[in-house]
Amino acid sequence: MAGQTDAIDTDHGAEPAHEADREKGPLRRCIATGAVQPKDGMIRFGIAPDGEVVPDLEERLPGRGLWLTAERTALDKAVSKGLFSKAARRAVRPPADLADRLARLLRRRCLDQIGLARRAGQAVAGFEKVREALKGGRVGTKGPPPGLLLEAADGSPDQRGKVTALAPGLPVLDLFESADLAAALGRDHAVHAVVAAGRLADGLSRDAARLRGIEGMTDGTVPADHGKQRI
Repeated sequence: MAGQTDAIDTDHGAEPAHEADREKGPLRRCIATGAVQPKDGMIRFGIAPDGEVVPDLEERLPGRGLWLTAERTALDKAVSKGLFSKAARRAVRPPADLADRLARLLRRRCLDQIGLARRAGQAVAGFEKVREALKGGRVGTKGPPPGLLLEAADGSPDQRGKVTALAPGLPVLDLFESADLAAALGRDHAVHAVVAAGRLADGLSRDAARLRGIEGMTDGTVPADHGKQRI
């Protein structure tokens, strides 16, 4: 069908994928698995002038983009088998600590987005404010509905359970400890927070899922306690 390949990264000869995948956005071919999939679940890499492979989370670096599924196994395979050089069609050099660098960048990106949501009035923190937002269906007095619940990984299971039970269908992000959440939210302490539905919550969910995959955890959204979805 005319125009179907427009959304695919044809640098690597990607074949058409299922229509269901096309509806999720632009498609790219993973240089490790060969799978064609929506780029939201992938990471773009660029090549620095000295030939070093660098993560391009903003997807803006010039030159051919090298795309990988956001999973540690795919990244390890690309490094160990020289797939970056093969895809780039020249000798390039992935740093030995590429996975760790990428994880740090994704963590920083997630925390920065949490801070941005707070400054934009799109996030609230603290047990009472989060409970109010979940029970009232609004983040803030007249804000959007909740889109993403943040729970500190080192928080009390009992307290976390009480909060998550208030919104059984809301995704939960629990990758960060309370000190990290507090710093991002401009507080002395933070265990519970909620981000309003919208662009910021969507971007944070995407990056958190990619971080989980690169850190070798379950990729994407999976069932968790209280019928929740953990990101």
